Amino acid sequence: MGPARRVAGRVGLITGGGAGIGAATAHLFCSEGASVCIVDTDASAVDRTLNAIRSTIHGSLVMGLVADVRDSDEAVKTVNQVIEKFGRLDILVNNAAMRNYSAADSATPEEWQNMVAVNLVGMSNYCKAALPALRASGQGSIVNVSSCYAVTGRKGMALYDATKAAQLAYTRTLAFEEAEHGVRANAICPGSTLTDFHLGRARQSGKDEKELLAERKNTSLIGRWASPIEIAYPILWMASSEASYITGTTLLVDGGLHIM
Repeated sequence: MGPARRVAGRVGLITGGGAGIGAATAHLFCSEGASVCIVDTDASAVDRTLNAIRSTIHGSLVMGLVADVRDSDEAVKTVNQVIEKFGRLDILVNNAAMRNYSAADSATPEEWQNMVAVNLVGMSNYCKAALPALRASGQGSIVNVSSCYAVTGRKGMALYDATKAAQLAYTRTLAFEEAEHGVRANAICPGSTLTDFHLGRARQSGKDEKELLAERKNTSLIGRWASPIEIAYPILWMASSEASYITGTTLLVDGGLHIM
């Protein structure tokens, strides 16, 4: 008999699950016994992740949906489809996000509104839609994927970092409100994580992977990028019963950046 798997028999919903941290988390959840639904706006990314999971994890129970987190009706529809498929929902991972590189002195109101719509309202849409099922679970867990830059400063990312900081405040309030219903809410703050997004952006600017890797030598005590799976493992742990006495917590997974 093999070792017990951390989320065996549970059902997880992961937004932004088509690539990067979300895809790694979906793969890890399935390997640890969960049934998983990944949600993304990119249909091809959803298909790639589903195929990768199904080809490497025999018997995995995984589904994919294309949806925009900004749409509250789609959030409700997505949760209903998960329950129809798997019968329950135990874990919500809010990973979907958008970026913006405008400086604080030049960002337009429209840019701010777009960032808030995805990074904050989008997250709240899925929390609200999922809460009835998470309460019914008896072991409901929400993990919101924020950023290490929610707690430390940098130049040129005011919109992204402000919305990520707001996610932490929202998570704390959610923990207060949902404790009586048996739902835990926590946040993960990743540091520099090497995803396809960053690789693609580097290629567009004429950089090769070696140059990209060198850029993060001074942005953590560990001196390198994280891989997506290094972020997925803390998400898994927060979602599991091993973290059953933890709620309202922000976990920095940033290689020590926040103390530099």
